[in-house]
Amino acid sequence: MKVINVILTGGVGSRLWPLSRKNKPKQYLDLFEGKSLFQQTVLRNKDCCDELMVVGNVDNFELSQKALADLDITSYQEIIEATPRNTAAAIAFAAFNSDADDILLVTPSDHLIEDLDIYHQSVSQAVQMAKQGSVVTFGLKPTKPETGYGYMQIKNNKVLSFREKPNEETAKDFLKQGSFYWNSGMFCFKAGVFLEELKKYHLKIYDTVKVAFEKKNGAELPLQESMQIPSISVDYAVMEKTDKIKAVKASFIWSDMGSFESVYEYLISKNYPIDKNGNMVIGSDIHSEFLGLRKCILVVTEDAILVLKKEKAQDVKKIYENLQQKKSELV
Repeated sequence: MKVINVILTGGVGSRLWPLSRKNKPKQYLDLFEGKSLFQQTVLRNKDCCDELMVVGNVDNFELSQKALADLDITSYQEIIEATPRNTAAAIAFAAFNSDADDILLVTPSDHLIEDLDIYHQSVSQAVQMAKQGSVVTFGLKPTKPETGYGYMQIKNNKVLSFREKPNEETAKDFLKQGSFYWNSGMFCFKAGVFLEELKKYHLKIYDTVKVAFEKKNGAELPLQESMQIPSISVDYAVMEKTDKIKAVKASFIWSDMGSFESVYEYLISKNYPIDKNGNMVIGSDIHSEFLGLRKCILVVTEDAILVLKKEKAQDVKKIYENLQQKKSELV
């Protein structure tokens, strides 16, 4: 039995446009103390896992390979999806690629985690639960009424319910109740247990993933068979249905770095410069002045500029989607 860190590298990070693009998503940006979020994910799990498995796709696997080479890491397994099919399929591929008793610590590649001692304690707790046959998820104690995250209601270690991203009023109510936790998108379970639960609750994903996996060429999965796989998140396919679910209630500092508001707060915590009204420039050393503006962010790349009020950070996705509809090369 081994503990394998399965890193999921899909996602474009559309709320971090124009920094994050299809050809270099947010998890590969060296914004975070000289390392990318992907690299930080690899390093923090190195001490609590025996092996590393990276599940990527044809658009980003070379970025993962380069990031690992920069860390002098050469020993890892790789699965290259022909087309993104969401997290249920990505995790199923990792499970088929493992022994049934192997414990998979499934982590996204684009999260920022601090308080590593507390993090490693939480992982250790999850591994012990997984050894007993539980399907484990991590709930993070909320520090503010965040509307950009999904929530779980947890009592003791039992998940009572999953909730979609709430509006601000509902998020404040969740915070007040005290039993709601942010859904971190991190999981821990035996590979065989996960596949049993997937087969039980979403047979089509199980069957189509199995067919594609059996036809893989080295690390690469076939396109034609992959197109038959339903694109569904692991929450919908398994987590919200299984009766084997348990939760680790964790208190380490966590963010999915999903918006410029998160990046802004992180950079301020690292003494990144802002002006007297809280305005910030990212991506340019050109002297910039903000007149009559408070808590605004100026983002500069070689082919695009974004100016936003910090509290509008979630809406950057709309700009990205609009550009995508126009088939703009800016995405």
